[in-house]
Amino acid sequence: MTNPTTAAPAAPIDFELPADLEAGEPPEARGLDRDTVRLMVSAHRDDTVAHATFRELPRFLRPGDLIVYNASGTLSAALPAVRADGSPATLHLSTRLPAGLWTVELREPGPAGSRPCASGVAGERLRLPGGASATLLARYRREGHPASPRLWVAELRLPGPLGWYLEDHGSPIRYGYVRRQWPPLYYQTVFASEPGSAEMPSAGRPFTARLLAALAARGVQLAPLVLHTGVASLESHEPPYEEWYRVPLETARAVNAARAAGRRVVAVGTTVVRALETVADPAGQAHPGQGWTDLVVTPERGLRLVDGLLTGLHEPRATHLAMLAAVCGAAHLRRAYAEALRERYLWHEFGDMHLILPEL
Repeated sequence: MTNPTTAAPAAPIDFELPADLEAGEPPEARGLDRDTVRLMVSAHRDDTVAHATFRELPRFLRPGDLIVYNASGTLSAALPAVRADGSPATLHLSTRLPAGLWTVELREPGPAGSRPCASGVAGERLRLPGGASATLLARYRREGHPASPRLWVAELRLPGPLGWYLEDHGSPIRYGYVRRQWPPLYYQTVFASEPGSAEMPSAGRPFTARLLAALAARGVQLAPLVLHTGVASLESHEPPYEEWYRVPLETARAVNAARAAGRRVVAVGTTVVRALETVADPAGQAHPGQGWTDLVVTPERGLRLVDGLLTGLHEPRATHLAMLAAVCGAAHLRRAYAEALRERYLWHEFGDMHLILPEL
């Protein structure tokens, strides 16, 4: 029987995303600073929506609010590969597993960018640059779920340490809406201190040192955690799978102190929500911890620690939309996304931002 915390949630809203609203390049390429992307602020208790720039974030927060951010750094996790039949492919490293194994996604070239490979057999050996190789061992399978149609468990053989190898031969993972390769620096946030994410924890991208100083001057507190993100499932919208996290003791204490004092806890990204809610007990207390989480946050499950969420704009039918509905309710989420479409906000990791709060 499927564990209710890991079942694929139904997206609470559906919509058509015009192609010209998919951000295909970082704001720096459009002549903008990171913290000048647009910011939509929505308050679900009175169903209001305001528009600003990200640099104005401090004015929507209160002294004593606690921002919890993800300190995971982004790996250059896309590697060119040659399959056993000689055909080219791209290997996306997703999650490092125990015993030196990885979950990986194998992608083949397509007319609008790469797409997941439908083929592949256990035992297939892929040639990687620099004399490295990856051997597909078995389809990735979670307890209570069928085997993944796109993920494999693989053994990676590298000629040296992972970080050095990816720096020399890898590139950041990108999808068809990003039309050219950008240097790894464009995929790191100001918070990044512990490499391990296959894809950028993108809600942290618009933060700058200048903005952090402004938040400190406002009296807003910050606390870190780590959750290493795996590869997205843009084409198939699978439920999130296990990801490794760590919530430090100091962060758990900061969250509990904020809640006890009636101050708001604002998560920077869905990764932070997932990690915090994993360590929350039914009484609404945070506990330090680390390990693997397969928690899927839905409106039915609800939230125990998080009051607000700063996030990007998510694709139609994406499972993350269920988490957003848990924060603000499906009706308010529909209103906010209709406003974002009408005001022509930009989607994806290089796009604009959405701050969800109970009230302004």
